[in-house]
Amino acid sequence: MGSKTPKDTAHEICSIGEKKATHNFFNLLILSVMAGAYIGFGAQFLISFTFDAAKYVGAGMARFLGASVFCTGLFMILMTGAELFTGNSLMTVGLFNGKIKLSSLLRNWTIVYLGNFVGAALMAGFIFYSGAWKANENAPGIFALNMAITKVQIPFWIALVKGIGANWLVCMAVWLWVSSDRVIDKIIGMYLPIVAFVVMGFEHSIANMFLLPMGLLLKSVVSTSGAVQLTISSVIFNNLIPVTIGNIIGGVVFMAIPYWYVYIRNHQEQQVSDGQWLVNKVRVVRDKLTA
Repeated sequence: MGSKTPKDTAHEICSIGEKKATHNFFNLLILSVMAGAYIGFGAQFLISFTFDAAKYVGAGMARFLGASVFCTGLFMILMTGAELFTGNSLMTVGLFNGKIKLSSLLRNWTIVYLGNFVGAALMAGFIFYSGAWKANENAPGIFALNMAITKVQIPFWIALVKGIGANWLVCMAVWLWVSSDRVIDKIIGMYLPIVAFVVMGFEHSIANMFLLPMGLLLKSVVSTSGAVQLTISSVIFNNLIPVTIGNIIGGVVFMAIPYWYVYIRNHQEQQVSDGQWLVNKVRVVRDKLTA
């Protein structure tokens, strides 16, 4: 049929999480650095594609176009088996199912988060020194810098909520990818939730690990108002911390827990209940025969 049932997908997510929990350190680090770089590619694709699009097609359509090309990053991650911190929130399905130890989960998250940061930050340096931001009299660079400035001006709790929305949808994209068997179905399933989160202006910690360092590099060569607010401190405390917390909540509380509860825990309880029902029936028959 080309797709798995929701219950089968939940079990597949659990199985994938078990494998992720057993990666050796260096493989996990390499795969996470690559994922950070791929997200950086997607983010720069968005910038290069939409830096002047709003004045021609309108702000809403420009967001849609940018979101559409940003999907390139997640597509490369999922096709190559790279490790993305936000998507790995779904590993908690295996944790709740008793298949993954908490220590293994935290080890994965720590290595992948740091590896994603290294990959995204290196990609920011690569794009900066490539001069890709210099087109049209530095217009892409000014656009990227303004994006970074806007992100560090978001109040803490709003950034956290935006982080919840982003990873709720990112994990949904991963879920739909896993549920599909054909590549074209996987792409469509991944595409729609990612476009939704970008168009709605939600915040993704790994994408910001590219956009914010890129902004820090650009502020030294591109002039725009508000650049003084973009500092290492504001990047960490005004954005990355609340957005990361929100991303974890979005992936764990709004995706992993509900679907584990419905498709794995309840199913296991039903099996126990059915088994106990059969035992009770056997006892009743036995008692009648021996009466």
